[in-house]
Amino acid sequence: MLDQYGRPIRDLRISLTDRCNLRCVYCMPEEGISFLPREDLMRLDEILTLTRIAAELGVVKIRLTGGEPTVRPDLVDIVRGIAQIPGIQDIAMTTNGVRLRTLAGPLARAGLRRVNVSLDTLNPEVFARITRGGRLQDVLEGLRAAEEAGLVPIKVNAVVVRGFNHEEVVDLAALTLNRAWEVRFIEVMPFGEVADLALAGVVRSEEIMARIEAAFGPLEPLDLSGGDPARTYRIPGAAGTLGFISPISDPFCSRCGRLRLTADGKLRLCLLRDDEEDLLTPLRRGVPYDELREIFRAAAYRRPFGHALAERMYPQHRVMIQIGG
Repeated sequence: MLDQYGRPIRDLRISLTDRCNLRCVYCMPEEGISFLPREDLMRLDEILTLTRIAAELGVVKIRLTGGEPTVRPDLVDIVRGIAQIPGIQDIAMTTNGVRLRTLAGPLARAGLRRVNVSLDTLNPEVFARITRGGRLQDVLEGLRAAEEAGLVPIKVNAVVVRGFNHEEVVDLAALTLNRAWEVRFIEVMPFGEVADLALAGVVRSEEIMARIEAAFGPLEPLDLSGGDPARTYRIPGAAGTLGFISPISDPFCSRCGRLRLTADGKLRLCLLRDDEEDLLTPLRRGVPYDELREIFRAAAYRRPFGHALAERMYPQHRVMIQIGG
């Protein structure tokens, strides 16, 4: 499956819900959002049907996202069903880690391969401030459980926001000294009602890297292609690696091979653009399978070249929690 610019599409990120058990400042407005009625969310069978279509069109990697995917009660069944679809080679999940202590083992047995855990600070008070009430200890216990269950390599995602956690990047980078983890520093992205906070809080990757190098010396480059989309480095002698994801300062659109399926069944063609194709409505209407597959393929083909943040065109219709990472 190729888009109009000839880029192969191999990666589908599926949001399972717009709900979350945290309320991070860069993800959700302070007053909250109106969650989708449960009947508007994709059911298990609908997720599997659309994933099967994606696999037939060439998708090999699935990443489950949210909101927070672990709040979905049928998560283990979803993973087990996706793992049985021919062509799917890898199933990963992005999570805040709060419920991994009990779910890591069952998810691994169902077919989940890896997790990315969001962790923006190692300071309990700052964590509570960023998440509006979360407990850091829950995430740390979840990380241990994921490692014990074999959900490796562990990736830790840190969204760096000036005024919240930008002075903690050295402490986060130090997690890789004795652990075979990849800590990934992500430039905060503007969405809808939280766009102003995001723009004021952007810390560019070069500044983050400079802070880390001031503490540990020059980083060793590993993969600078950005196709992951992280550019990866290592602190000399460290067990793990560092990744830098730079949608603001160094966009990787030309190498992007991802599509996103929102929890209400919309195929989102670019994380940072509002263009979407409704797949759930025709699926529930009983459109023939081959026709639904063509709707999927045609939408994927018209995928835009990239975002328009440089022109100050920001996604307005959804905030991050309604899209998935």
